[in-house]
Amino acid sequence: MKPAAFEYHAPTTADEAVTLLAELGDEAKIIAGGQSLVPMLALRLAVFDHLVDLRKLEELRGIETRGDAVWIGAGTTHAAVGRDPDIRRDVPLLHRATPLIGHFQIRNRGTIGGAIAHADAAGEYPAVALTLDAQMHTVSPREQRTIPAAEYFTGMWSTAMEPDELLTGITFPVWRGRAGFAIEEFARRAGDFAMAGAVVAVRLDADSRIERVALGLIGLAPTPLRATTIEAELIGRPAAEVAAAEIGNSVTAGSSSVPADIHGSADYRRRIGAVMVARAWTRAVEEASND
Repeated sequence: MKPAAFEYHAPTTADEAVTLLAELGDEAKIIAGGQSLVPMLALRLAVFDHLVDLRKLEELRGIETRGDAVWIGAGTTHAAVGRDPDIRRDVPLLHRATPLIGHFQIRNRGTIGGAIAHADAAGEYPAVALTLDAQMHTVSPREQRTIPAAEYFTGMWSTAMEPDELLTGITFPVWRGRAGFAIEEFARRAGDFAMAGAVVAVRLDADSRIERVALGLIGLAPTPLRATTIEAELIGRPAAEVAAAEIGNSVTAGSSSVPADIHGSADYRRRIGAVMVARAWTRAVEEASND
């Protein structure tokens, strides 16, 4: 099939882009890398009268270290994120998530801002952003905003952004000290969206007790999830005394609204998720312990 007819717009600045969004309203849709939107348009699962292309917005591209955080422009491609040395050093979880996104053709075209704004619960970048307490920076004709990741993802493919807002960048805090990170996911085929997955970040103190921890889930709800209750219970415990299987079962047991389809029941996905959490936990703790 082919997309329905639409009018194409190619603004050269963020201000021009949000002005278009405000003028065109619900009839307009932003297109960044197009790796999610174009297939939906081609199948006519989505129809818009106007597409606002962000490819000419140089201000949305780039990676900068800013104090104890790393800023990534929303228009930066997955491939650029994956090969950046600062990301690899300061936000290793993001670096390790990148190769799991689709295939290299998708990573060469898709953008981090597009992936996060698309807000797919089975996507790697939204889960990493939530797990690491990233901040989303937006602009509209009215104001500039910073939205914490915990408030950003509001439902299936939906965010806290207004229709005339544009995601301009994402800031990821840098974890210092004895920290370890891991991401594990299960997909039917390489490049497919994960049926279930887990993102783990953990920091240990000098006595190898858990000082800081973040547990994220992929594909087990309409939005990315954080196991905040389990995280709080883990603080202060000796890492060596925490059983990986215990963490996996505890985290996934609290996940409600697990999706089910022809590929697997909710219970099956929950069991896979528990295994992914256990694996990611083991790897992250091992890395932190060896630091």
